[in-house]
Amino acid sequence: MKIVIINYGAGNIQSIMFAIERLGFKAVLSNNPDEIKAADKVIFPGVGEASSAMAKLHESGLESLIPQLKQPVLGICLGMQLMCNKTEEGNTEGLGIFDVDVLKFSNSVKVPQMGWNQIYDLKTDLFKDIAENEFMYLVHSFYAPNCEYAIAKTNYDVEYASALQKDNFYGTQFHPEKSGDVGEKILGNFLKM
Repeated sequence: MKIVIINYGAGNIQSIMFAIERLGFKAVLSNNPDEIKAADKVIFPGVGEASSAMAKLHESGLESLIPQLKQPVLGICLGMQLMCNKTEEGNTEGLGIFDVDVLKFSNSVKVPQMGWNQIYDLKTDLFKDIAENEFMYLVHSFYAPNCEYAIAKTNYDVEYASALQKDNFYGTQFHPEKSGDVGEKILGNFLKM
């Protein structure tokens, strides 16, 4: 199985690589459109700031490639947010895969949300054999509101979508690669799709 992690300079790729290796697979890091198109599974990571991340996608032409991919694609954290229409972070246009706008948490809570929080109302095979209310690791100041694409929810300030799915596109606001055994199982479920 060929697993490609999209390389567009949006940090924290090493922990995803290690998690995939622990599951018995190898991943390659690439920004080559042909290599990405030929992959069985694509992971679209993201740590950092939305407008600079989108600028890097535009530089490499990946902003038009990603929405056209036909194989299972998993966006993680900022990767998931960039798959939405737009984000309030830097008033940035996203890839428009999920028809929802990413919002900033209010000032009534500590921002960013950093640490462990529960996921519930789990749907799809991404959460096969995952119990309701498991704890996942999150670090974010912006969120996708609850919407028709929500396949997991979390509560922090508001109830929001901590995972999204539309067709072959999946996104998690949490970091499965940093969420222990349960997160690794979610990553494994994605690789088995």
